[in-house]
Amino acid sequence: MNKAAVIYWSQTGNTEQMAAAIAEGVRVGGMECDLLQVGETNAAAVAGYEKIALGCPAMGAEVLEEMEFEPFFTELESKLAGCRVALFGSYGWGDGQWMRDWVQRTEDANANLYTGEGLIINETPDEAGLEKCRSFGQGFAAY
Repeated sequence: MNKAAVIYWSQTGNTEQMAAAIAEGVRVGGMECDLLQVGETNAAAVAGYEKIALGCPAMGAEVLEEMEFEPFFTELESKLAGCRVALFGSYGWGDGQWMRDWVQRTEDANANLYTGEGLIINETPDEAGLEKCRSFGQGFAAY
């Protein structure tokens, strides 16, 4: 399947805005792209995509959202070996530790991580932040 998926969880809408802009960038980059909330899919279905962009904000003590996203990602981890993956999310405090931990887990799963790090934006993305997301998506499509 020559298709990408952008899958996200968002509480305030910040990560949702990032996801939409990344999906737009992927499409501009020439790939078909499904934009899905994490509750609309499952790990088995996601493993069939050529490229997977995953978005989750920092929660609590800089962790992934624990009720939906963390269980989804835990199940997906064993299916990521060799997959092209991008990570993104918003945060309102801390220094990005949740993303560094998530990047490490993704690398430990032997995924091919786009840029070697995730894209993070503090709070609500402004137009410059959304443009950064579009560029991230376009680059991911070419990855």
